[in-house]
Amino acid sequence: MPLPEDALILRYQGGGNYVDCYRTQVPGSVSLARLITSFYTSPLFKLERSALYVLSLGASDADVHALANGDIDRFSAWTVEAREPDQLLLSDVRARTRSWLKVDALDNSATALFFGSAVLAQVDREDIGIIASSLLGFHVMYSHALLNAARQRLLSGVSQP
Repeated sequence: MPLPEDALILRYQGGGNYVDCYRTQVPGSVSLARLITSFYTSPLFKLERSALYVLSLGASDADVHALANGDIDRFSAWTVEAREPDQLLLSDVRARTRSWLKVDALDNSATALFFGSAVLAQVDREDIGIIASSLLGFHVMYSHALLNAARQRLLSGVSQP
């Protein structure tokens, strides 16, 4: 799906980079903090967080809440690259990938939720490389599943920052 015109991740489009954008919506008003909380505390993402503990990059639910509230700029394997009231852009520790979340109030009865990623072209190449390219199919499925897991948590009312 095309990126919104104000998307922080838009700066990475082109130049051999891979950039994607996924969207869903939920009824009601959802803040960025609630999206961040629902995304990073979903059972699916907790599996990823668990795997990152092996690399000493784990994060707790308290860390998620601190990120959601803007109290920290480092979260597990990511640092905050940019933040606006409606969106967050994270860079991984190697600065090769970006993760992006955004909320957009559609009206008083619904909110659009966005999740996107960027994989930057390798320095000595004009593309993301064969290994990253070969993983894109899995990445697309995983991205859909992550956004859907966050949506389900929001619909169930589980995620409160």
